[in-house]
Amino acid sequence: MDIVQIIWFIAVTLLALLNIVWQFDLHTRQRRMRERYDRVFSGAEGADLQLGVETLMDRIEAMQGRVGRMEALARQLQSTLDHSVQGVGIVRFRAFQDTGGDQSFALALVDGHGNGVVISALHARDREGGRIYGKPVAAWTSVYNLSGEEKQALEQARQMVAPG
Repeated sequence: MDIVQIIWFIAVTLLALLNIVWQFDLHTRQRRMRERYDRVFSGAEGADLQLGVETLMDRIEAMQGRVGRMEALARQLQSTLDHSVQGVGIVRFRAFQDTGGDQSFALALVDGHGNGVVISALHARDREGGRIYGKPVAAWTSVYNLSGEEKQALEQARQMVAPG
């Protein structure tokens, strides 16, 4: 054998060995991928991927229904809150000089938009006992003249609705 044939023999042998190593590496990688595939596509207790996806989709649809109901409830609650009493202000005062103490009061009850009522109760010692007045309020104002105490009560209520 001459030197060229020996070199060719060694080269072919090295290539064959590299091919064997490469085939072994590919086989190992393929086995690992098959294991990963089996883990991904088979669930607990042997469930397959399609069943898992269908179950997940059913759960998502159920959750979407619940979210829709929660949104409707939130809208209903917001609508109710818009018309509920959110601000309260009360000022006690002495309506008449001949009566003792601050038995009279002005009470403001308003929603978040400043709509509501101001109620004033004037205490008197005589047989008539006192007087009660109610004045409607819309957008923080009244078509009726408000006394200083009524304005104070309304301002207290406004501060409760929008502090600062």
